[in-house]
Amino acid sequence: MIKNIIKKITPASWLSFYHKTIAHLADCYYHHPSNKMIVIGVTGTKGKTTTSNIIWHLLTQAGYKTGLASTANFRINRQEWVNKYKMTMLGRFKLQKLLNQMVQGGCQYAVVETSSEGIEQWRHWGINYDIAIFLNLSPEHIESHGSYENYKQAKGKLFDLLSRKEKRIKQQFIKKTIIANNDDAEVQYFLNFPAEIKVTYGLQDGPDVLAKDLQADKIGISFSINDFHFSLKQLGLYNIYNVLPAVAVGLHLGMPLPLISEYLASFPGMPGRMEIIDQGQPFMVVVDYAYEPKCLEAVLKTIQDLYIRPELKNKIIAVSGQCGGGRDKWRWPVVGELLSKYCQEIILTTDDPYDDDPSLIADEMINGITKYVETQNFASLPKPKYQKIINRREAIKQSFALAKPNDVVLLAGKGSDPVMAVKNGKYIPWDDRQVARELLSVDN
Repeated sequence: MIKNIIKKITPASWLSFYHKTIAHLADCYYHHPSNKMIVIGVTGTKGKTTTSNIIWHLLTQAGYKTGLASTANFRINRQEWVNKYKMTMLGRFKLQKLLNQMVQGGCQYAVVETSSEGIEQWRHWGINYDIAIFLNLSPEHIESHGSYENYKQAKGKLFDLLSRKEKRIKQQFIKKTIIANNDDAEVQYFLNFPAEIKVTYGLQDGPDVLAKDLQADKIGISFSINDFHFSLKQLGLYNIYNVLPAVAVGLHLGMPLPLISEYLASFPGMPGRMEIIDQGQPFMVVVDYAYEPKCLEAVLKTIQDLYIRPELKNKIIAVSGQCGGGRDKWRWPVVGELLSKYCQEIILTTDDPYDDDPSLIADEMINGITKYVETQNFASLPKPKYQKIINRREAIKQSFALAKPNDVVLLAGKGSDPVMAVKNGKYIPWDDRQVARELLSVDN
């Protein structure tokens, strides 16, 4: 609370000066670790964590010692541990300490998931990035940034940083590189920043790395690049956009396509991202981190396309809350409307309420459900049903009680997140996957 009050009464220029100073001090204290590795920054509205982990996997399989800092996890070579801080980018000293640990571990590369909110607090300022990857952009964190344009410009600061610092490693000059999603409407904004090398990827005509022959089934996804086949155990066509930046990185580093394909085929997937929980129950349970509307719709559409069949008369049951903390309140009714489009049963609950009232968040989501129902003709289809169960464990338990054979229960918004953020800055232990397994084991 005191921290929030200080933020409100302190001029923005003073806050920026403070954050920049801390970033410089942290960088100096740990002896500029990012100058000793090739640093890859990954930014975008969705897919950052999965993309960052796929890049880490590719580089590691190729024999490079690689570190990773992401929303979900940290890695130094083969050592991995969970990110429990509820922050995509750690504070300046913690982040620089982690980068220094990577250097001490012999890492040649560091993959850093880079968020707009972290950038606004200048956590990127002490990092000498070499490759900046733009994934996509859609409205997110608008209330904290003030506008969509401000949000875009915050992302742009990562790319602007590329031209500000040179780097030599073992007497070799490291060329600054931009890798960007050519299919995104904002791609040109990010390509306009100066860099020695610029690489684009996409599914539509025009990019340097073009994926064709797209296929998705219950086993995973497949596509081809230059008539060479790729196959991964990732569910959902949308994941191809998370794979292509890694392919672009591999090609940029001189890896042949056959080797890139071989390395990526062994990627095991991300915990808590389209993760199926199987305890022998007659229905499917899927855990996914998605809470932002576009991400959530991609997950719901994937479930519908792969698993919902008229002859089975099965349905999607969703358990969903929305992030609190005063963030992006506009999306609460939007998500309610979206759930109504795909789900026959909706249980509104909590995920990370912070200081917001989860019951009020659920009410806003109900407004979205009501809006959708009022604008649709349900003459031949059942109206979506909903209920509000704020206790997330009880909500998950009820979803399993409602599920019939072949139904799909989606536990959305938490993924592999190990904690739940509640009032007064407190975190309580939580894991949707563990809770689901416990409840399913009792039922069976």
